[in-house]
Amino acid sequence: MWWQHGETVPGLRSKMTGLSQAIGTPRVAKHRFFSWIAPQVLPDSRVNAIARDDDVTFGVLHSRLHAVWSLALGSRHGDGAQGGRPTYNNETCFGTFPFPKGLTPNRPAAEYADDPRAIAIAVVARRLNELREAWLNPPDLVERVPEVVSGYPDRILPVSPKAAAVLKKRTLTNLYNDRPAWLDNAHRDLDAAVAAAYGWPADIAEEEALERLLALNLERAAAGR
Repeated sequence: MWWQHGETVPGLRSKMTGLSQAIGTPRVAKHRFFSWIAPQVLPDSRVNAIARDDDVTFGVLHSRLHAVWSLALGSRHGDGAQGGRPTYNNETCFGTFPFPKGLTPNRPAAEYADDPRAIAIAVVARRLNELREAWLNPPDLVERVPEVVSGYPDRILPVSPKAAAVLKKRTLTNLYNDRPAWLDNAHRDLDAAVAAAYGWPADIAEEEALERLLALNLERAAAGR
């Protein structure tokens, strides 16, 4: 019964239960960005959901290393000068990605909470999200009111028609199209922290990064046999 929203994804509902938030990314997008979504939200097929609520997983996924991997293993949707927009697939892009050793998503985040690498990634990942949220929903343009149904996130409403017009243009796509210096710097810090977790230089070339990631993938696949 595919027309009944959520009928085919009881596993996702189960995994989201108990989480404070979850990670979401568009299935097809010009830019590969990740966002926090409320656990009460059950995404449809156009959004890939990752049932993790820790900043470390969020940070690793939002790093340049994961972006390079997902572009290499993902497909393209539609036509265009570059073959269409990149498509993110949970199995090929997420399932095959070799996270830093000891920080893999099959482990509870609490198990590596004291790892200096995890702490470094979490700090800059949290900062990236805070900066983006401040741009998307600045306090002078929005007000937060309780949702009609208790247990759901507050609604974010514009304080005036003028604010609504400004907020309409404040989307993640527009933000990453413009890529202001503060966003670029936040991603640079995140990329450096994630690269350090692998023991690699922050400025590692994309081709070399792919080679090393593939080697890790094959090594772990062989160890799992």
